[in-house]
Amino acid sequence: MQGLIQVAGVIDQDEADLICAEGADWLGFALRLPAKNEDLSEAAAAAIVAAIQPRHRGVLITYLTEAEEIRQFCAELGVTAVQLHGDVDPAQLRRLRQIDPDLYVLKSLVVKEDNIDELTKIVDESAEWVDMYITDSFNPATGAKGATGLVHDWSVSAELVRVAPRPLMLAGGLNPDNVAAAIAAVRPAAVDAHTGLEGADRRKDRAKVRRFVTVARQAFADLAGQD
Repeated sequence: MQGLIQVAGVIDQDEADLICAEGADWLGFALRLPAKNEDLSEAAAAAIVAAIQPRHRGVLITYLTEAEEIRQFCAELGVTAVQLHGDVDPAQLRRLRQIDPDLYVLKSLVVKEDNIDELTKIVDESAEWVDMYITDSFNPATGAKGATGLVHDWSVSAELVRVAPRPLMLAGGLNPDNVAAAIAAVRPAAVDAHTGLEGADRRKDRAKVRRFVTVARQAFADLAGQD
């Protein structure tokens, strides 16, 4: 999993084709969100997932918290990985592992000011049933947990890389201009970008996606060369 690149917020097949062509590994589909502001329908997402897999992996990004509902929705979409941004109880993570042991589970760790102890506690309580963590940024003005376009304190993510027994994906305001510095500072297993790759029309910009992937690949290679 080292050196994985995810692009989130896919809105249609054309955008998915662009992202795949420019070399990203995983594509994230944000669905069943609290504000119901999804970028595409569930049927459209399922069709795109079927078209891109298995060469590229479709990932459900959701705030669902109940294991049975998560499993069922993943099956409906045809995804084999899910990114959980809700406050999922460890018992539900354990149940999800029991009922769908092959599902790849990413659990979000939303970085706020001075909440490293809270995030470490989440890791301690959930690591047995999680495959990867993803750190993302909190927007205090809106309460949003992810897709904020904001960069958080990378030292927090770096500390979580050191203490967590699972790999970590770094997200939060990443773009072609800062991803190399982010990888060098945090040493994550993966990176994720969303709004930082969009143009003024809020669609993914091909040049930005291409440069993000190219720069991230080189930064991961440089990291590997230091080990």
